[in-house]
Amino acid sequence: MTRSSATPAPAVPGPTGQAGWISCPACGWLLYRRRLDRDLNVCPECDHHLRLSARARIALLVDAGSFDEAAFPPGASDPLSFSDLRDYPERLEEAARRSGESEAVVVGTARIGGAEAVVAVMDFAFLGGSMGVEVGRRVSGAAELALERGLPLVCVCASGGARMQEGVFSLFQMARVSQAFGRLREAGLLSVCVLTDPTYGGVSASFATLASVLVGERGAHVGFAGPRVVQETIRAELPPDFQTAEFLLAHGLVDRVESRAEIRPLLIRLLTLHAAGAGEPSDDDLADAAAPGVDGGTDDDRTADGAGEGADPWDVVQRARVTERPTTLDYLHTAFDDFVELHGDRAFADDRAVVGGVASIGGRTVVVIGHEKGHTVRERVARDFGMPHPEGYRKAMRLFDHAESFGLPVVTLVDTPGAHPGPEAEERGQSHAIAETIMRSSRLRVPVVAAVTGEGGSGGALALCTSDRLLVLENAYLSVISPEGCAAILWRTAVAAPTAARAMRLGAAHLHASGIATSVVPEPPGGAHTDPAAAARLLRRALVRELEDVCRLDVATLLDTRFRRLSRIGGDDGRALQPVGS
Repeated sequence: MTRSSATPAPAVPGPTGQAGWISCPACGWLLYRRRLDRDLNVCPECDHHLRLSARARIALLVDAGSFDEAAFPPGASDPLSFSDLRDYPERLEEAARRSGESEAVVVGTARIGGAEAVVAVMDFAFLGGSMGVEVGRRVSGAAELALERGLPLVCVCASGGARMQEGVFSLFQMARVSQAFGRLREAGLLSVCVLTDPTYGGVSASFATLASVLVGERGAHVGFAGPRVVQETIRAELPPDFQTAEFLLAHGLVDRVESRAEIRPLLIRLLTLHAAGAGEPSDDDLADAAAPGVDGGTDDDRTADGAGEGADPWDVVQRARVTERPTTLDYLHTAFDDFVELHGDRAFADDRAVVGGVASIGGRTVVVIGHEKGHTVRERVARDFGMPHPEGYRKAMRLFDHAESFGLPVVTLVDTPGAHPGPEAEERGQSHAIAETIMRSSRLRVPVVAAVTGEGGSGGALALCTSDRLLVLENAYLSVISPEGCAAILWRTAVAAPTAARAMRLGAAHLHASGIATSVVPEPPGGAHTDPAAAARLLRRALVRELEDVCRLDVATLLDTRFRRLSRIGGDDGRALQPVGS
């Protein structure tokens, strides 16, 4: 691969019509060509995103004049000497004439929001964006260039699948490009794939779905087998949104779905957050974290370690459950500086009871995962009252992997009555998911700081509490079972819930005194819900302080300290058992 400078051509218009007019392929509305170009080739009537050429896509995504195209030496053009109704070389020549490209993918380096990246953009106009040997060579070459220069890789996918005219040689490009993306992941380099209409077959089942972050363009159709093949094979009625980007988001298979105009700003945020890495907190944040007392109108004589002392456990439970109490999303938009939510477990669904993604706080990039209850009845029902299904925990584990890949510390925000108890959760392996999440977080090679912001119910909460530092807000608690559940079992009546709460010593003070919580975060008088902005400032201060402390540890010390911390809980000294008779 050699280098050649090239300025991207202006945005290439979509299909042309007479007298500068075009009919929308989705709704049939007659659109004025110039207006359509101004609207980024998105129909203003039905929001259909018309297909773009590779050059037009590059012009939309990268900084003007920054694209430097990579030139690839010629390869074998017809490995099978294939011929159907026409010779394969003739089809290649026609595809080159129609698309203006030498192959179905264009590769180069560019700046996106000032951040340098390698880009690989497919062109459906070249034989339906099919992946043959040359496409495999160029996509894997793009990954190798990113690896060589330590740059992120941004791919825009548009493909009908593998190229039939190259037979098994085309098939094995799936392995070639998958291996290349695996090497990027091992090196801790960010990759983002933008899935546009259409992305099918061997491309969707290889590099298009292997990136660190998957973004679907609104309305794009993405899948392995096309709908016609599916219907002819299994004779099934398909849902109306089958294989759309929105369908994939609902089933946990992509991180986000964005309109065409939103993709570049999203890429800029992702590149900025991952370029910052673990980062360093600002001087202002460090000074604030080190300051004594609390702010936001609270009593300056109370210290963080003294907060919560003397509180009645049942009062703590009641305050932790207040509907207006700040949730994870509230804190993400107030205590943090930026947050890009990433969705789904990449296997089954996007559990809305768990939210997570990449965020920044005081100049440091982190991965944040938390329970989300919502506030209104509609929100709480949609989010299952913050009770995760197995896919919620598997989403958390995927984000743990993301954090470890990029060396980012993890922050978890815990507020759940417990894991979802329904039959569907059991069918999908609730116990397995919780156990795997606890084990994964216990061995993460990056720092983990957890904060219990409200309820902390049983193993469903513990899955996000296994950490190096455990903060507990003044009116929050962790419990092996709800007070009502404990009362019903042991007192034979749920009316005894206040008595059970006191017997179990629920609340921050007991957690801190017993060494389970490393510190207590004070709240505004009356609870966090009385002054959410002040509560956010207090939580931010505590998180910055703990992150600054724990991020100084090397991996070996981190894992050893975490092991000993968990081993000591309950009065053990953390040492291994001695053999009998020793």
